[in-house]
Amino acid sequence: MLRSSARIIITLTMLAAAFAVQAQFRRVVTYQTVTSGNRVVEMEAFTFDSVDDQPHFPGGDGAMVKFINRERRYPHDAYQAGVEGRVLCSFIVHPDGSISNTEVLRGVHESLNIEAVRIINRMPRWVAGKIGETKVPVYCILAIPFRI
Repeated sequence: MLRSSARIIITLTMLAAAFAVQAQFRRVVTYQTVTSGNRVVEMEAFTFDSVDDQPHFPGGDGAMVKFINRERRYPHDAYQAGVEGRVLCSFIVHPDGSISNTEVLRGVHESLNIEAVRIINRMPRWVAGKIGETKVPVYCILAIPFRI
């Protein structure tokens, strides 16, 4: 009888573990945005790694690199000073693929930071992220490189 009970407990434990592995934890980031009427609006977005289908630049990473290289204008003051580096930015890709809430997470030089934000804000609509078949807003992080 004891062995039978032990087998049932072990089986139930294994089943519970299997279900726990399949259940995916979805992380959400909350943003506060100020509208044109100076009203604060809270917005939530899923983190990049917690959605089923991640948002991506139309045409893939290669197309994104070409876009960044075509759009990037090295600021004169940073170029003259020999400033290089990667500006780490965050932004939200909305269900319609539009981008908003671009922020510098780790900057290099003020003029390079401004240029990185400009590049991201000029990007075309992305292919939206999904949970199941539902398009959702997704928080993304992207580094814009600057090399002389």
